[in-house]
Amino acid sequence: MAEEAILGFLKNNEQITDSGQFSTEHKLDHNEVVNIIKSLHGFRYIDVQDIKRETWVLTDEGKKYAAEGSPEVQLFLAVPEEGSISKDELQKKLAPSVFKIGCSQAGKNKWVEMGKQVSRKVQHVEDKVKGTLLQIQEGKEIDKDSINSLKARKLIAPQTWKGYSVKKGPNYAPERKKVATDLNRENLQNWEELEFKEYNFNAKGAPVDAGHLHPLLKVRKQFKDIFVQMGFEEMPTNNFVESSFWNFDALFQPQQHPARDSHDTFFLKAPSTTRTLPEDYVERVKQVHESGGYGSRGYNYDWKREEANKNLLRTHTTAVSSRMLYALAQQPFVPKKYFSIDRVFRNEAVDRTHLAEFHQIEGLICDRGLTLGDLIGVLNDFFSRLGMSKLRFKPAYNPYTEPSMEIFSYHEGLGKWVEIGNSGMFRPEMLLPMGLPEDVRVIAWGLSLERPTMILYGIDNIRDLFGHKVDLDLIKRNPICRIGI
Repeated sequence: MAEEAILGFLKNNEQITDSGQFSTEHKLDHNEVVNIIKSLHGFRYIDVQDIKRETWVLTDEGKKYAAEGSPEVQLFLAVPEEGSISKDELQKKLAPSVFKIGCSQAGKNKWVEMGKQVSRKVQHVEDKVKGTLLQIQEGKEIDKDSINSLKARKLIAPQTWKGYSVKKGPNYAPERKKVATDLNRENLQNWEELEFKEYNFNAKGAPVDAGHLHPLLKVRKQFKDIFVQMGFEEMPTNNFVESSFWNFDALFQPQQHPARDSHDTFFLKAPSTTRTLPEDYVERVKQVHESGGYGSRGYNYDWKREEANKNLLRTHTTAVSSRMLYALAQQPFVPKKYFSIDRVFRNEAVDRTHLAEFHQIEGLICDRGLTLGDLIGVLNDFFSRLGMSKLRFKPAYNPYTEPSMEIFSYHEGLGKWVEIGNSGMFRPEMLLPMGLPEDVRVIAWGLSLERPTMILYGIDNIRDLFGHKVDLDLIKRNPICRIGI
C-alpha cells in the first residue's frame, strides 16, 4: 500500500517534500514508508535526500503527567476548596514523588499556603504543564520558554527525527517491475526478455560463524614469537597452585614480608599444605634465611617449615623460574634462556587498572659471568622488538634480585616516560643454595600482558579486556595485533 501511494503520488507530482508529512496525510506508518523508500531507491526508481529534525519526546515521567496531570495540580486538587488540610493527611492522599514535587511547584506558583495546615490561595488553576506535554505528543510547535522549563524538570528529552524528500529516479515507473534475481529453470526459455537485478559487487556476504581469538591471546602470540626469535625456551607453567616455599622462600623472600599476608595472597584451604619438597635444599634455604651464608648475613629470624608448606595461588611466575633453576642445578651446568607467559593471582581490590587474576611475562638468562651490562643490552634488544627504542632504568628493590631496576619507555603519545616492567640479577642467596656454580649469574625481567594489550587496542578499563564483563562483540571485531607498529 505504501509503495503504491509513493509511486502514484510521484506520477502526478514532482516530489514528496517530507516523508513524515506524506505518511500523516496518507495515514501510513512512517517506518513502513521509510523501508519502501529505501527499497525503491535501491532499484533507482526514486532519488532521495535525507531530512533531519530535532524534536522533543516525553520521558516516562512526562508521559505519566500528560495522562494524570502535573504534580502541582494533583496536589492543588487534593486540597479542599474551603478550609484546610493537615500536611500529614495531604501526604497520605498522594504518591511520595507527587507530594514532594507538588509542594515545591504549587508553593512556587503561589497556589497554596504551606504550613502544618495546607489551604488554597486561589480557587482555580490551569494545568499548563499537562497541556504543553499533550501538545508535544501531538507534534505541535512549542515556545522556547516552555521547552526550557520542561527540559529542566526532565519531562522531555531531545530526539533526532529522520526522514526523506523523494523525487523520480532514472528508472521511475508508476509500478515496480518484477526483476529476475537468478537464472533458473522457470525463466530459462525467455531469459532474453527478462530484466535482471543488477549485481552488487559491494554487498557483503553472510557472516561466517567461526571462533575468534581474544586480544590477549593475539598479543601473547606476538610476545612468544619474539622470545623464540631470541632463542628462549618456554617454561611449563601449568601449575597455578604453588607452595609458599617455591613462591617465596626459595626466592630469599622472608616469611614476615607483607606480600605473604592473606591480604595480598590467596591461600588454599584444601589441600592447605604441600607434602613434597627437596629436604636437603629446604635445609639450605632455611639456613640462609636464619643465619645467612654465601656472603650474606641472612634475615636473622626463626624460619618456620609450616609457613613454607602452605599452598597458595602463585603470585608470580618467578615461582616457576625457581623450580627450573633448581632442576638445572641438579645436572652438569648448561647455559639456558627461559621465558613464560601465564596467569598469576593476587588478592587486590578490582578497579579500572587492577584485577585479582592477570598475566605475567617473564624472561631469564642463566649463564656464566653475566653482568648488569648484559641485562641492559638484552632489555634494549627485547623492547626494541616491541617498538620501544627509548629506554631508561631506575634503581629499585626486590627481595630476590640485586641489583634491581625498573624499566621506563618514552611514550610518544603521552609525551612522558612510562614504567613498563621490572628487572634485576638473582641474588647469590637464591642461586647458590640450589647448587648452581658460583660463577653462574641469572638476569631476569618481567612485565604484565594486560598493560601493552590495553595500549594496543585502546582499552582504558582492564575489566573490559579480561574477566566476566568482557564484551564478546569486542572479541569478534578486534583486528590482528602487530606489536611495534
